[in-house]
Amino acid sequence: MPTDPSLLNEYDPTLPETFDSVHATFADLRARCPVAHSTQFDGFWTLARYEDIVNVLRDPDMYITSVRNVVPGSSTTGRRPPLHLNPPEHTPYRRAIDRALSASRVASLLPATQRIALELATDLVAREEADLVEHFSAVLPVRLFGEWLGLDDKQTEHLATNSRAYIKAWEAFDKPGVVVAGEGLATLARELIEQRRLHPLDPTIDPTSSLLSERDADGNPFPDVLLAGCVRQVLVVGLVAPPILLGSIAVHLSRDRELQQQLRADRSLIPDAVEEFVRLYTPYRGFARTAREDVTIRGRTIPKDEPIALLYASANRDEAVFPEPDKFILRRPNINQHIAYGRGPHMCAGVPLARQLLRVSLDALLLKTSHFELSGDVRMSGMPEVGPLYVPLRMTRAKSS
Repeated sequence: MPTDPSLLNEYDPTLPETFDSVHATFADLRARCPVAHSTQFDGFWTLARYEDIVNVLRDPDMYITSVRNVVPGSSTTGRRPPLHLNPPEHTPYRRAIDRALSASRVASLLPATQRIALELATDLVAREEADLVEHFSAVLPVRLFGEWLGLDDKQTEHLATNSRAYIKAWEAFDKPGVVVAGEGLATLARELIEQRRLHPLDPTIDPTSSLLSERDADGNPFPDVLLAGCVRQVLVVGLVAPPILLGSIAVHLSRDRELQQQLRADRSLIPDAVEEFVRLYTPYRGFARTAREDVTIRGRTIPKDEPIALLYASANRDEAVFPEPDKFILRRPNINQHIAYGRGPHMCAGVPLARQLLRVSLDALLLKTSHFELSGDVRMSGMPEVGPLYVPLRMTRAKSS
């Protein structure tokens, strides 16, 4: 067996996966090789245990995002704050985004979210058999982001087309495709910036106007290239996870008819159910950091600047933290310990909006159906996400809808 860690392929995310096998792989890593090396994607390390991942997230001075922030990486894309910057450089960008995601702003988007979700759910169920992702869970976030960003219909359609192409190219590890779709998103970002420069909106409501009004530590406006990169990241970052997570929820409820009916009969349970679903089916496994110097974790030395993928989906099923980790437990006592949204300065900025979107989406799906089940095999996402990209459902329309 080779002794050089760079030759070890202890975790291979390119192998075929099923809805269940991927979590079995994570469980095996936690037990057998919690600090593993992979030769895939030009080589990277993985951390599978909750404790190790949280320790990394709590130490942004040592473990940085400016070298590598995701596995697999792509050298074809430009730098996009705040994720691609380390504190304190990232902080003004994050402050500007947070300003436009206040509790009052998120609450103001609730009526639009409910309207869009009910409209899409009605159309979905009318098909009787359809892919949940294509016709519902991938469409809703795009339209909601159109509302939040103040896009017109043409811009929203542009976002839908290019984000869909970007995600498909990324999943296929198609770097030329990523470049083409990424440039489409960059074009929309530049257009939006110029519009807001000419006609600024309230920065507590509009994220682009908030970024334009913010200043860096020296009191200067953001450089155009980083400003455009940040808007581009805002455009795409919230469009990947919700379709996958909602797909996982639908698969779970197709298997657990009793829970499906329980939530349908008492939809006040949905917020608690969503939080447990987020833990159980965390849609990310490849967010990464690199260490500023060599580090030793559980006896394994990881050289500086080598990518370390943080397996959030594994951490959230770590039996050392979550008893019966593979089981859905409504109102799990320590549910607040899950790290699906990350921790530290790079914790997801859109947590309140994401929770609202997921709750409204599940509510609309249950309201418009009396029953749904899988009508075929799901297709799984590749790294950096984990979960289904294709979820064929057979649905029965609710009598009252």
